[in-house]
Amino acid sequence: MTSPGLWPAEPVTEVTVFRQPVVRPDRSVRGYAVRVVVRGPLALGAHDELDALVHAEFEKLDLAALAGGNVVFVRATTGMLTSDWPLPDTPGGLFLEVPREFCGLPDAAAHLARLRAAGVGLALVDFVPGGAQDALLARVDCVKVDLARGDAVVADAVAHAHRCGLVAIAERVNSEAAVRFCTANAVDFLQGPLFQRDATPVAREFTAGELQCLELIALLSVDEIDLGRAIRVVDSDPELVMRVLGLVNSSAIGIRRHVDSVREAVMLLGPQSLGALAAASLIDARGHTITGLWFLLTRAVACRFIAGDDVAYTVGLLSAVAAQMHVAPAELIARTGVSHEVGNALLTRTGPYGPVLAAVLAHEENDTAGVEATGLAPFDVARAYIDAVADALGTATALLGTGG
Repeated sequence: MTSPGLWPAEPVTEVTVFRQPVVRPDRSVRGYAVRVVVRGPLALGAHDELDALVHAEFEKLDLAALAGGNVVFVRATTGMLTSDWPLPDTPGGLFLEVPREFCGLPDAAAHLARLRAAGVGLALVDFVPGGAQDALLARVDCVKVDLARGDAVVADAVAHAHRCGLVAIAERVNSEAAVRFCTANAVDFLQGPLFQRDATPVAREFTAGELQCLELIALLSVDEIDLGRAIRVVDSDPELVMRVLGLVNSSAIGIRRHVDSVREAVMLLGPQSLGALAAASLIDARGHTITGLWFLLTRAVACRFIAGDDVAYTVGLLSAVAAQMHVAPAELIARTGVSHEVGNALLTRTGPYGPVLAAVLAHEENDTAGVEATGLAPFDVARAYIDAVADALGTATALLGTGG
């Protein structure tokens, strides 16, 4: 008789939340698209049951935090489009993305008219002229076109949308060639994994201030921090002094008295806030806004949440700093003198932290197979990343409020 323990496990239904930036042609962020994806047996089940599961997951999300004051695009469920769904508080604006299958319902136009009258933006998903979607063009603000449909279909869809006075957003932008195609066809906004992918590094020299920030990050990446040396690094840079004192005395930290001592400020802030401040100083000199800092801190916090280890935070932080500054990770490793564990994670995705970083990078590109290849569960990585988004937004806002 076969032992019950040898029977294959029942397939598990996984609900994963993905988030991608929607960018202008100059690659500045316009908003964020949020989508819930279901994998497993339930994904093949009845539409109503699947729709209810996705709807319940959206109810748990803080969409305002995921968008950070920008527009949020939500791949709508039938319940969102047809019921009196309480509209979430999204200061930057809300767009509901209308699936193709919804467009064939007899009362689709009436539902969209009601939502638009309530101030909700509407976008037709995977728009292709000549079908049921055409009847709803007068009820929406924009269309989303899928580059996987092919150049001819997409070009026709964008041209048709523009003739109707609508904005066109291209999805699945995954290469520079795709960007050039979108530019040639006057696509208004772009969305896809390319805009979460780390840029190709370029050779550059580091300023004295940047080197001090990198030294501070390195000092904070070990279990036993040399506090005296960290204080000396901060003390030696007037800009770091101002940032440290500004942050510790800000309302975000909640200290009830004024702090004038750099030593006391460093001790009160702790390694994670100091590391974030050093990273903010590194990228701020290059003209970044909250978007760049938010992305950087999200990657770092996500790595820490997954690994449960502050060293993983440093791995994510240096990875994101390298991406934002367009420098090779090897350059940062050489400049900071971090441990072999941190270096191996950044260079070869090996060691205790390599798979964690690889999983976070794959999730940023909505690459579920890439996450699975690391041995980590896509659901766990997605949940950690979504939680990190809100955590990082608070830190980024505090840092910018103090000149960071």
